[in-house]
Amino acid sequence: MNLALTEEEAAFRDEMRTFFTTKVPAEIREKSATGQELSKDEVVTTMRILNENGLAVPHWPAEFGGRDWTAVQRHIWLDEMQLASVPEPLAFNASMVGPVIATFGSQELKEKFLPKTANLDIWWCQGFSEPEAGSDLASLRTTAIRDGDDYIVNGQKTWTTLGQYADWIFALVRTNPDAPKKQAGISFLLIDLNTPGIEMRPIKLIDGSVEVNEVFFDNVRVPAENLVGEENQGWSYAKFLLGNERTGVARAGHTKVHLGQAKKHAAQTKVGTGTLLEDPLFAAKMAEVENELLALELTQLRMVSSSDDGKPNPASSILKLRGSELQQATTELLMDVAGPDSLPYEAGEDIESEGWAQRSVPGYLNYRKVSIYGGSNEVQRTIIASAILGL
Repeated sequence: MNLALTEEEAAFRDEMRTFFTTKVPAEIREKSATGQELSKDEVVTTMRILNENGLAVPHWPAEFGGRDWTAVQRHIWLDEMQLASVPEPLAFNASMVGPVIATFGSQELKEKFLPKTANLDIWWCQGFSEPEAGSDLASLRTTAIRDGDDYIVNGQKTWTTLGQYADWIFALVRTNPDAPKKQAGISFLLIDLNTPGIEMRPIKLIDGSVEVNEVFFDNVRVPAENLVGEENQGWSYAKFLLGNERTGVARAGHTKVHLGQAKKHAAQTKVGTGTLLEDPLFAAKMAEVENELLALELTQLRMVSSSDDGKPNPASSILKLRGSELQQATTELLMDVAGPDSLPYEAGEDIESEGWAQRSVPGYLNYRKVSIYGGSNEVQRTIIASAILGL
């Protein structure tokens, strides 16, 4: 199989590279590259620049900002964005609720939500997981009972990422508790977070950040017109959404950037008469990660070049599995390079420890999440065993 880019694809790559490295503010890209937390305004600014230039939601229908690109072009777009450390379009908007509304929503919902979703005029968050209903999502207990022109919603959602910034939440709710199968009684509902009866509480994470939240619904009235598609068909829409969530999940571009940073800092770290990069044991570890990353990139290119029908490919589980493992491996490398300088945290100028080194341990701890979200690695191994290996 010839994995080399055609002349047209190479020209497209150069176009994307030039745009991402010149049109998105350098200070935003630098913060993204070095693992600093971006403000809400910086995320919004970036997505609006992308949307203005038709680069925020290329996989959507053309009438709502999409582009008629091939699978290879979409791969190049995402890879170059990651290599330039441009914050990607907010996943909840671009890859999750947007495609669901575009595919299953009424024309009224499309016109009401899609333009604002693409431009991040509405910041969405995801209301799927609940206590005792994470990996077993079909066991969710948040209810939505029809009352005239409204649904009355009661229950709790958890691990709601960036909910503190959100304007709306797309939620899976149980509309038929008597359905013969748990999956058959679930619906997909859009809820304004300013509605009375909603409370959002932050959850502090192991790295000290507040990235996720829990959301409580107490007799919350939601207009029935905010139902996406048909009642009790939400499980099908959720599976469609999760398939989109795993798009680009390998994040090879991000890993390459972080690996480059580890190599740069290792070359500046003195060890004996040389540098850490010249240490045989460290160099071997670095080479192993580099080779694994190259194999991941080639696997991703093989998948992209062999299929352009948009159908889910079970081989994406391989990308999720290895991609997340390599993301974690590079954060571990950065922490190893930082050594004792990784121990202080947000010490500023009070201690001689550079910012990248101080962020290495929180980054390492935070990246434990990548082997869980988007379908845990244990689940991916099961998919690989059954759908690919036929075990």
